[in-house]
Amino acid sequence: MGLTKTEIFTEEQNRIASFAKVIGHPARVAILQYLVKRNSCVCGELVNEIGLAQPTISQHLKELKKIGILKGNIEGTSVCYCIDQSVLLEIRSVFDRFFDACKCNCSHNCGC
Repeated sequence: MGLTKTEIFTEEQNRIASFAKVIGHPARVAILQYLVKRNSCVCGELVNEIGLAQPTISQHLKELKKIGILKGNIEGTSVCYCIDQSVLLEIRSVFDRFFDACKCNCSHNCGC
């Protein structure tokens, strides 16, 4: 069996792509911003806050949870979500390394 396309890239390249793909939707960005702002777990208020239908919110939460940035706790009949701070710091670190490596250090006065 041949290599899958992701196998030819480094673990960090695949991780950056996974993070970028998941946070590449404005609804997911809004959910993350809301959870960071609240700095606590939220249960049912995301539908009212974000303005999307419950099934749509649930799908976005599933994608965010897949990369580990969200933790879910069951409280009664609902699932409450919070930011996993360690994963948030990992994402920040991964992107910091990526963008630091992309800085131009040339002396050609090209404006890059």
